[in-house]
Amino acid sequence: MQTQVQENPVQVMQGIQVPASAVNPAAFFAATRRLTFPMVANRAFAGLGASDLFTATQTGIIAQLTVKFSGTAAITPGTGSVATTAAWPYNLIKALRFTANGQSNLVNAPGIWLKAREMASRQELTDRGVIRGIGGASPGTQVQQSTLSLNNESWGVGQNVTAIANGNYAVELNWIVPVCFDERTLVGAIFAQTASTELSINIDWANTSDLFALTGNGAAAVTGNVTIEGIVYSIPEVGGQIIVPNLAAFHSFIVSRYTAVANGDNEVPLSGQGIGRQLMRLGFRVLNGATPSPLPLNATNFGQIGWRFGGNDTPEVFTDGRHLAYWNERVFGIDFGSLQGMGWFDFCNDFAARDSIDEGLATNLRLLANIPTGVSLTAPVLEYAQETVFGAAAGA
Repeated sequence: MQTQVQENPVQVMQGIQVPASAVNPAAFFAATRRLTFPMVANRAFAGLGASDLFTATQTGIIAQLTVKFSGTAAITPGTGSVATTAAWPYNLIKALRFTANGQSNLVNAPGIWLKAREMASRQELTDRGVIRGIGGASPGTQVQQSTLSLNNESWGVGQNVTAIANGNYAVELNWIVPVCFDERTLVGAIFAQTASTELSINIDWANTSDLFALTGNGAAAVTGNVTIEGIVYSIPEVGGQIIVPNLAAFHSFIVSRYTAVANGDNEVPLSGQGIGRQLMRLGFRVLNGATPSPLPLNATNFGQIGWRFGGNDTPEVFTDGRHLAYWNERVFGIDFGSLQGMGWFDFCNDFAARDSIDEGLATNLRLLANIPTGVSLTAPVLEYAQETVFGAAAGA
């Protein structure tokens, strides 16, 4: 039996014109080769409070990018003191934006959410047993879960710790940029092998005050280099014609902020809703305090948590934060809630075709998060992460 092939002399794919091509997933996966190579190698980062713009290599079909930072945190308490905030170390990346072929901000997220998405999407990946220092006097209280850390990483100094001693501390961090939704099917992967492709990675680095709390003449500086590696699949040629998988979709991972947080029920409207979009995951956390720290996801800090659409349809609701934390740990094998304050609604790990949400049918989507009256709130902000797949129609 012959595989049906869709052919055009010139075809518009993901908003760009590509050479004569054949959409034939079976032939593509039989002949392609996975390639892993640096697109940017050991480039000095612009520094805290600055931005870097990187360009991805125009070759093959890009599935994933890895951003690696290798450097030093230089701590100088002087006659004052140096402490870290809850943003250290992963929100060294304050915001990362990935843009492709006119589709702006396919990925737009701070570093901690990139780490969380990586752990949520790979059920075999876990932070259990990776010991890090969090809270208290430096080097911090030793914990071995809810850090979102890999053993090969080095934080240098602990998270949210005080009284850090003078010294130069080695820092080694990495973040996955999820260009595609699923590396098995390459849904959302980007066709890059054409001169008309525009692929950019823009990174805003955190300010010193985002990562460190300084008193007196205490100082902290971070220096280092950035390497960006790509996981790319070669485009095979059969009979003089390239063969590609179905690239009829883009993948998006966007983190937004909601500032009208108060005690009681918070109904947060999700931004960017539209016909043709499938919601695959929805994550959230509440940052609280003058120096923002995540509210732990438990029964004290959160009452009912759920999601709604339409008038008042509430398909899923959890009694309190602890119940959602239980469910998340069972689904992902990760305790997202205890230290990072994160909760997830997952619509794809079990069976995406059944559970993902069609935004054309489930309109006016909202996140419901109840914060009991006894919880003290100071300048609270709710961050929410949406992972979606949407159509990349011709000319889009």
